[in-house]
Amino acid sequence: MIKISPSLLSADFSCLTDEIKRIEHTADMLHLDVMDGHFVNNITFGPVVVSAIRNKSKLLFDVHLMITNPSQIILEFIKAGADIITIHAECQDELLPCIQMIKDAGIKAGISINPPTPLDLVVPLIREIDLLLIMSVNPGWSGQGFIPEILPKIREAKRLLNMDNPAAELEVDGGINAITGKQAIEAGATILVAGSFVFNSPDPDKAIGDLKRLSS
Repeated sequence: MIKISPSLLSADFSCLTDEIKRIEHTADMLHLDVMDGHFVNNITFGPVVVSAIRNKSKLLFDVHLMITNPSQIILEFIKAGADIITIHAECQDELLPCIQMIKDAGIKAGISINPPTPLDLVVPLIREIDLLLIMSVNPGWSGQGFIPEILPKIREAKRLLNMDNPAAELEVDGGINAITGKQAIEAGATILVAGSFVFNSPDPDKAIGDLKRLSS
């Protein structure tokens, strides 16, 4: 069954503990979008917030670093309680040493690519990662619409993983709802990141359940 990783970026930051409780029993993991104001034009939160909510949830912490130089802060997020750390293929640091730093700490490592970025950039790293994250919106802000032109890239990413690293997860992030979620699953996604669709719903548990049933 498809896994759902609600994005905390769409939650009410004035009551994060309560927001996490709303999805605790149905979500598979919690997606934490970390933005530095340089890699994207938005600033969210850092390892202090991740550490503060770590003991509030038993969910896997799916930490997505949308930052220019992840090598400078990876260890802090590991200490804060990340279970998966995903860095961007477009960042300024060398990718393989960052992946190795993450894996050496005993947690899972992922690579993310933005909509304009060709998959060729991550092909040399396919066998080294635990997760490939395809952005289906341009990163930076929640509530954007799914870019349908990304679907062929998702299908090609699935083909590459099946060929060289079938155990790796294929995660899709951006504009996910009942319609686009179905499209992403059919293209090969194994994890859906959903922010507004879940946290803006009057019943987040039902919203997560609706997404999970798309794979049945």
